[in-house]
Amino acid sequence: MNRAELGLKFKPRKQFGHPAQLQVNGHKFLKRFIYFSLANLLIMSVSKLETRLRKLFNVPRKGETFEFREGLVSQYASERKDTIQRVIAAMTVGKDVSSLFPDILKNIATHDHEQKKLVYLYLMNYAKTNPELCILAVNTFVQDTEDPNPLVRALAIRTMGCIRVDKMTDYIEIPLKRTLKDDNPYVRKTAAICVAKFFDLNSRLCVEQGFLDELMDLLDDSNQMVVANSISALIEISKSTNSNFLKIDSKILKKLLMTLNECTEWGRISILTALADYNAQEVAEVQHIIDRVSPQLQHENPAVVLSAVKVIIKQLDKVEEDQKESLLKRLSSPLVSLLSTPPEIQYVALRNIRIVLEKYPVVLARELRVFFIKYNDPLYLKLEKIDILVRLADESNGLLLLAELREYALEIEPEVINKSVNAIGQLAMKIPKVSKKAIDVLYELFISRADSLIDQLVVVLQNLLRRYPTEYLTTIITIIGDLEFDTLNTSDAIASYVWIIGEYSSEIAHLEDRLTTLMSQFQDSDPAVQSALLTTIVKINLTKPTPVTQKLLQQILNEATKEVENADVRDKAYIYWRVLSTDDVQLQKKIIMTKLPVLESTIDHFPPLLLNELVNEISNLGSVYHKPASSFIKSIDGELINTQLQSKKLEELQQLAKTEIVNNTVKAENLLDFDDNDDSPQNSSAAVPSTGNVLDELNDLFSNFSAQTPQQQTGSSMINNAIKQTGPDQPQKKSSNEDLLDLF
Repeated sequence: MNRAELGLKFKPRKQFGHPAQLQVNGHKFLKRFIYFSLANLLIMSVSKLETRLRKLFNVPRKGETFEFREGLVSQYASERKDTIQRVIAAMTVGKDVSSLFPDILKNIATHDHEQKKLVYLYLMNYAKTNPELCILAVNTFVQDTEDPNPLVRALAIRTMGCIRVDKMTDYIEIPLKRTLKDDNPYVRKTAAICVAKFFDLNSRLCVEQGFLDELMDLLDDSNQMVVANSISALIEISKSTNSNFLKIDSKILKKLLMTLNECTEWGRISILTALADYNAQEVAEVQHIIDRVSPQLQHENPAVVLSAVKVIIKQLDKVEEDQKESLLKRLSSPLVSLLSTPPEIQYVALRNIRIVLEKYPVVLARELRVFFIKYNDPLYLKLEKIDILVRLADESNGLLLLAELREYALEIEPEVINKSVNAIGQLAMKIPKVSKKAIDVLYELFISRADSLIDQLVVVLQNLLRRYPTEYLTTIITIIGDLEFDTLNTSDAIASYVWIIGEYSSEIAHLEDRLTTLMSQFQDSDPAVQSALLTTIVKINLTKPTPVTQKLLQQILNEATKEVENADVRDKAYIYWRVLSTDDVQLQKKIIMTKLPVLESTIDHFPPLLLNELVNEISNLGSVYHKPASSFIKSIDGELINTQLQSKKLEELQQLAKTEIVNNTVKAENLLDFDDNDDSPQNSSAAVPSTGNVLDELNDLFSNFSAQTPQQQTGSSMINNAIKQTGPDQPQKKSSNEDLLDLF
C-alpha cells in the first residue's frame, strides 16, 4: 500500500534551482558584503580624520570649569547653590578654581545662609594666596556686619580678619568696634579673636584705637566663651610682641577661676594658659589657684589635663615642703590616665611626662608597671616607654625592670633591641646592686643573639668599664675575646671596641693580629675610629711594646699626619709625636696614659635652664620637640602678606584684581576644559565672556551697595574709574548675569 492509498499528505521538497543559478546568487551576496564593508571602513576613516582635524585646529572644548561657570550664573537659585557646593568640594581636594572668583562673587548677596557660608569659605581660602581679589568684596562684608542675623554678622567679621591685606584695616575698624559691643555673645567672641588678627596687620593702629582695652573689658563679660576668647587673643598678642598685655589682678583672677568650670574645653585651655603665666605673691592665693584647678585634672580632654598639670607644677615652688609631696601625689593619677588614650596622644603625654620626671622624679615613683610595653604598641611608644622606665628605676624595682628589659631585648625590632640593651647598661650604672645581674643578662644576650645586638652591646660594655673599671672585667673581656671585628658595623661600636683593647691590652689575646687588621682599614675608617686607634696604639707602645706594635706606631703616625684630612686626628697625631720625641718616659705616660673620669650615668638630662623653659612648654608643641618654641618658630611680621602688595594703593589693588580675573576667565576655557563635546566655533567662542562684559558685571556688582562709608564710596568711585579706563569702547547693554543680580 502506497502513501496515496493511506491518505498521507506531505509537502513537496524545496527546489534549490540549477547549480549555475546558485553561483550567480552567491556572487551577488559577496558583492553586497564587500560594498557594506567598504562603506563602514570609509565612515570610520572619516570619523578618525575628523577627530585628528579637531585636535589639529584645537577646537575649544567644554569641561568642568565651563559647567561650574554655567551653573553659577543659572537663573535657578537651587542650581547656583549646588554648583557652589561642587566648587567648594573641588577646592577642598586641591583643584585650582580661582578663575571662578567673579562668578562666585556674584552669589555673595543672598539670603541663603548656607550659600553665604560657602562663598565666604571660598573667599577665605583664596585670601591667603590672592589677597588682592578678596578686597573686592569689602562692601559686602561691611554690609553683612549690620545684618539682623548674628550668625551673618559673626561670619562677616571673621572673614574680614582672615584677609591678610594691609588695606583691610581701613574697613575693618568701624565694624570691629561695633561687633565687640554686639548684643549677641557669639558675635562678641568672634570679634575678640578678630582683634588679634587686626593687631597682626597693624599693631600701632590697633593700640591707638583702644582695641586692647576693649579686650580687657571683655574679661568681665557675662558669657564664658567671650572671656575665654578674649584671653586667647591677649595671649597671642603678648607672645607676638614679647610683652604682657594680659594684666591679671585679683578681680580678674577671681573671674577666671569662676569661669573655668563653666566654659568649653578649649576655653579652659586658654584660661589655664593665662593662669600658668600668673605670678601669685601669697601662699594663700597659690593654694586657692591649685584647689580651683585640681578638678581639671579629671577632664576627659588630655590637653586640659596637661594644661592643669602645668599650672600646678609652676605653682609648686611657692608651696611649703610639707604640702608639696601631697600635691605631687595628686598629679600621679591624671598622668597615668593619659596612657589609656590613642597612641598618638600617648606619645605626646609621654614626652610631657619626661619633662615632669626631670623636674620632680618622685611623681610616678610607684607607677613602674604602667609604662611596661604592650604587644600592640607602635615603635615610637615602645622607645619612649623604655626611656621613662629607666628614669623610674630604683633599688626596690631594679630587678623587676631588669627582667622586663631582658624580654624586650628578645624582640624582633632592631630599634627596640638596641634601646633595651642600652637601658640595661643604664640600669647597671644607676643601681650598683643590680649591676652584676645586668652584666650576666648582657652575656646571655650575647651568646643567644650576638648578630642583632652586637654593636650596641660593645658600646654598653665600654660605658660599664668606665663605671666599674675592674669589678666585672672578666666577663666583659670574655665577650670581647670571643668577638669578631668584622661583625661590627657602626663607627661608635668600632671606636668602643678599639678603646677596650687599648685600655686592657694585657687581657686581650691575639692583640697584634687585631691591631694589624684595624690598621689595614685606617684610611677608610670614621674620624672617631681613627682617633681611638691612634690613642690605642700609642698606649700599647708605652705599656707593652713589641716590634709589630712599634712598626704600627710609625705607620699610623705617618698616615695620620700626612694622609688624614680630619684636622682633629692630624693635630692629635702631631701632639703624640712631639710627646714621644722626648726622653722623659714618665712624662709620656703621665700625658698619654691619663685615665678618663668615672662615668656616673649615660641617662640624658636636660640642662637646668632648658628644663625651666620646657616646664613652660608643657601642653605645647615645644614639649614634644623638647625644645623651646623660640628655637623652631620664627615670628615674621606679615609672613602671609605679599610685601609688594602692601606698598600699593587701594585703586592699584582693585586694578590688579580686575586684570587677574579677566586673565583667568579668558584662559580657563582653554586650560581646564577637557570634554569632547561637538560645538561649532561660534558657540565655543560665545562661551568665553569678553573682557568688557566681565568688568561691567563687576562694576554693577559693587555699585549696587547702598550702605557705604565715605572711604568706601571713594573706593567704589575708584573702581568705576578703573573700569572705565580699562574696559573697551563698546555699548553697555544689560547681560543675563546682570538680570540675575537683580534677583537679590
